[in-house]
Amino acid sequence: MSRKHADKKSPETAPAPAQPAEAGTKAQAVAPEKSDGPPPAPPVEPIDPLKAANSKAAENWDRFLRATADFENYKKRAARERQEAVAYANVGLLQKLLPVLDNFEMALAAAGNAPDAAAQSLQAGVAMIASQLRGALTEAGLEEIDAAGKPFDPNCHEAVAQQDSTETPEGHVLQQLRKGYKLRDRLLRPASVIVARKPPPASEPTATPSGA
Repeated sequence: MSRKHADKKSPETAPAPAQPAEAGTKAQAVAPEKSDGPPPAPPVEPIDPLKAANSKAAENWDRFLRATADFENYKKRAARERQEAVAYANVGLLQKLLPVLDNFEMALAAAGNAPDAAAQSLQAGVAMIASQLRGALTEAGLEEIDAAGKPFDPNCHEAVAQQDSTETPEGHVLQQLRKGYKLRDRLLRPASVIVARKPPPASEPTATPSGA
């Protein structure tokens, strides 16, 4: 076999072109593209049915307790209002009868100054009627305010004037002009009074100079 024929039968394989080393590095260095969508949601924890039921039961129990307390307060308030309505139902009527009682007392005072027997008989009749009226009003809860000689109380006294006095302490009632009345613990009419005050000190006489 000739040499030329051997060369044709087993040709030499040509080497493959070498790839540049930088190609692989660049491929690895390329960063992944950013996604435009929203970030993935965090995982949702599963709801415990028993825990949710206990929480709802506690909330309903709290509402029940609040509603019960509100209802009890309403019943107490309604009962108190009914009692007050019954106790003070006659306020308007008593206020209208107070001037009538005043007129009876003035008539008694005027009749007491009359010397004749007819006036004294009239005085006795008027006194009996006034006593009956006063008794009926007292049974209804009317209470007279006794202000004479007492310390002045703006809650139940109405001061119409002040007057100097050496006998009555300062700030006390010197004279009662008109009686006051209460219905149990509610003021119907304050007592009109004159309040005592301390008289001013007397001025000392001016000393006469000697040799005058």
